[in-house]
Amino acid sequence: MQCYAEMIKNSGLKATFQRMTILSVIDKFGHISIDEIYEEVKKTHPTLSLATVYKNILNMVSHNVLTEVPIAGKKSKYEIKKADHIHLVCTNCNSVTDIDVEIPVNSAFEKLAGEESFKISSTQVNIYGVCPNCSKA
Repeated sequence: MQCYAEMIKNSGLKATFQRMTILSVIDKFGHISIDEIYEEVKKTHPTLSLATVYKNILNMVSHNVLTEVPIAGKKSKYEIKKADHIHLVCTNCNSVTDIDVEIPVNSAFEKLAGEESFKISSTQVNIYGVCPNCSKA
């Protein structure tokens, strides 16, 4: 994982302590909601407001530092931007697992988009089901 400051600066943003702290929390947990990020951040920076966390996360999403992972019927989770992958989302516990793809999934989307004269800006594949831990219960 490259340095947080470098990631932020490469996106055109300033590497503030708020952004660095948020990235550190997201990196630690992998996929995490804004409320959960805020709970973790305020442990070390109790004066940091929820509004500041929201603003910085949305700003980093718009600058491709973070990716929003929508969870059907629940609050979105966020992850640090990385190579294309698929999300397995558990509908019981809301866990998100990354699965690296061996085949270029985007080529299928690009073919479909080309047929419809649609220009793709980004793609995300989320597969919903029940994780092994919840299946055992």
